[in-house]
Amino acid sequence: MSFSIDLQVDDPRWRTVRGLSARLRRSAELALKHGKAAKASSLTILLTDDARLKSLNRDFRDKNKATNVLSFPADQVDGRYLGDIALAYGVTAAEARAGGKRFTDHAMHLAVHGVLHLLGFDHQTKRAAKIMEPLEVEILGRLGIENPYAREAA
Repeated sequence: MSFSIDLQVDDPRWRTVRGLSARLRRSAELALKHGKAAKASSLTILLTDDARLKSLNRDFRDKNKATNVLSFPADQVDGRYLGDIALAYGVTAAEARAGGKRFTDHAMHLAVHGVLHLLGFDHQTKRAAKIMEPLEVEILGRLGIENPYAREAA
């Protein structure tokens, strides 16, 4: 399978995390494989700041607050370009600290989560979450990351 994952760094703090780019690409690729994406799929991951995510969240979801990750599925003309994912540095860092997680692990989880959204998975209902969350856990396990939902359930 041939996947193209374009990383765009809008906030320089993302560049300070050693090895993050390769890990995010690997996370996205694994999610694409598990999500049964087209054999040649591509997407973009924007690594930005909280202000940009707040603006995107307000403009596209009518929620005037920063969030950790947003996904923007492409119009499915040929099914190859899946869309865009945006991650906010500050929110990601704060959530990692609050959850006792490594920043890199949490960012990788958000990348997987975003890719699954591009592939049509959702968690808005309990039924949909029962499909999406175990898939996230399986993918993260293959990346050596523990179940992020185990702490939330405890």
